[in-house]
Amino acid sequence: MGQPIDPEQLSRLVSRLAELRQEHRDLDAAIARLQRDLQADELLLKRMKKRKLALKDQIAWIENRLIPDEPA
Repeated sequence: MGQPIDPEQLSRLVSRLAELRQEHRDLDAAIARLQRDLQADELLLKRMKKRKLALKDQIAWIENRLIPDEPA
């Protein structure tokens, strides 16, 4: 079981989660625009997609910390 989260830590996690979700949405939109460009930089596109996946992992980690453990 995870440790209980104190109110200050909870506030920081919720704020960070909102920031990460916004960055993920912004990156998703930027990737979509870049993919429509036939002369897009493929390396840049790969890096952006990798960053988007990293953001998704960070979001999932925070969401798991915020959801209390269910008894088995």
